[in-house]
Amino acid sequence: MFVLIGFLIGFLAAVPVGPVNIYIISQTLKRDFFHGMMAGLATALLDLSYCLVALVGFFHFSINISNYGFWLKIAAGVVLMLLGLKLFHDARVFKFRVREKDTVIIRSPRPLLGVLLLYISNPSLYAFWIAVAGFVTAHGLLREGFWPAVFFALSCGLGAVVWYFFLVRIVSHYQARLQEKTFKKLLYALGLLLVCFSVFTFYRVLGGSQ
Repeated sequence: MFVLIGFLIGFLAAVPVGPVNIYIISQTLKRDFFHGMMAGLATALLDLSYCLVALVGFFHFSINISNYGFWLKIAAGVVLMLLGLKLFHDARVFKFRVREKDTVIIRSPRPLLGVLLLYISNPSLYAFWIAVAGFVTAHGLLREGFWPAVFFALSCGLGAVVWYFFLVRIVSHYQARLQEKTFKKLLYALGLLLVCFSVFTFYRVLGGSQ
């Protein structure tokens, strides 16, 4: 039962449109299914790790991190702004690559780095998984012990993987039908969304500190 609950939590937590989903979509559009799915798998792995850490009781991690919450939020705003500006640049210079049978597809680790920066700089993700751990343990939905925590975290990660697979699959499916001008508009729109998230983050942080 708790495995199903974990799967649903992981799936539903991944669904809302936010910086991570926008970044995964942009990687799929700019590169291909492989790079978009790489970013999705990295996100799911980080979700799994955060959930497991919270469940096994390492709550002092979140307390120590919360002391640096202000600077982490500032870093999150900077990362979002830089990623948004990068998409603006990509929208201007984007060109369809000639796809031939003998063309070698260059694999890049950049999607992993982008996801890692988004997660490290976002303290709300720590709080979310600590809240999930508190909810399932307080309501008796998860038995105490290391292995139940491991399987619950794995089920959360699997739920996220399923969502990101469908997301990347849909984007890559329609990718082949898009014209170059449409690509540029989509990249610009995604960049604008990330910049808006960045501005909102700065507004919340600087406004709350006054």
